[in-house]
Amino acid sequence: MNGMSFPRRCAAVVLAAIAAFGPLAAVMAAVEPAEAADAGSGFRSGRETGYPVPRFVSLKAAKARMRIGPSTDYATKWIYTQRGLPLEITEEYGNWRRVRDFDGVTGWMSGALLSGDRTAVVGPWLDEPVPLRRSGVSGARITAQLAPKVLMQVGGCDGRWCRVSLPQNNLEGYVEQSSLWGVYPGERFE
Repeated sequence: MNGMSFPRRCAAVVLAAIAAFGPLAAVMAAVEPAEAADAGSGFRSGRETGYPVPRFVSLKAAKARMRIGPSTDYATKWIYTQRGLPLEITEEYGNWRRVRDFDGVTGWMSGALLSGDRTAVVGPWLDEPVPLRRSGVSGARITAQLAPKVLMQVGGCDGRWCRVSLPQNNLEGYVEQSSLWGVYPGERFE
């Protein structure tokens, strides 16, 4: 294919995609490079809200049902009773949001049960507690050790550190962003 012109190479790629994977693959093979780069970022606009998907939110309600489909006609899969629990929205359908919790459980919840307030838990994959530091610096004074799955409010992240608070324990400080579930690696927000 190296000796072919650009249009011929594109045609060859499209034909090879059709032969191997069917007509839908041909549409994907014909995507412009800029569009392909955007698709590779992992984020897209939600079809209902226009907000990025996936994105993190928190549970607004003190009791919320996760359902197996996007309607109250579908069976309840799980009942959550922890207000503020971080959830990741992975899809939107009408007023319903497909969400995933930190254990990887997925299902559908009404958007009315969710809040844009950011929360996080200490990574459930960690075996050791993580330090809560007075400032966002590796050598800063440690004010507490936080066990895996400890829930906290997130005030903002700079891509490396997140400013967090645990109001129930009257604690606030900074935690390394890579130790949290509820924020994306390198994500920045205030």
